[in-house]
Amino acid sequence: MSVGRIIETDACVAEGVQWLCQNDPRMAVAYQATGPLPLRRKPDGFGELLSAIVSQQVSVASANAIWKRLQEAGCTSPAGVLAYSFDELRALGLSQQKARYALALAEAGIDYDGLRSAPDATVIETLTAVKGIGVWTAEIYAMFSLGRADVFAPGDLALQVAAQHLYGMEARPKERELRRLSENWRPWRAVAARQLFAYYRHVKQREGIR
Repeated sequence: MSVGRIIETDACVAEGVQWLCQNDPRMAVAYQATGPLPLRRKPDGFGELLSAIVSQQVSVASANAIWKRLQEAGCTSPAGVLAYSFDELRALGLSQQKARYALALAEAGIDYDGLRSAPDATVIETLTAVKGIGVWTAEIYAMFSLGRADVFAPGDLALQVAAQHLYGMEARPKERELRRLSENWRPWRAVAARQLFAYYRHVKQREGIR
């Protein structure tokens, strides 16, 4: 199975934007409001997923502080995490739940290099099989760490709010509704996500929403 298009450069994003604007007038409106979109590529691998687990349901400041302690303790690789006991991970600032998730991820034996050439569905399936990694985290990883051009994360609150404003919906769309809407943006759904994230920031500044 083909992996499909990988977003590697700003030119890739620009190509996706052009397609979206030609095929969806509302995306053209959003782009006019936001201007050029960022590449938003992140590293891939164990550390990126562990960082995502650390960041769940805590403030950015708290997540950064805990992540710094993990880095200083050498806990950013599977072997590094497995060198610590559950209680020792707790002492580094992880909650009971996150310490369990960190150990589960370290024990999962994921072939991160192999994920780079795996189909989108396989990436999502592989990651969500690990306790503590939900569909949203897996989709964000596929989009921004692996650069997949046609992955979307309809469970994201910011994307839902942006779509509500851009398409004049009475209520914020639920995940299923937004996933259905995202079908209109194939094969550039990850660029549509970048556009909606940018539009969310634009609307937030314009209207002071939270």
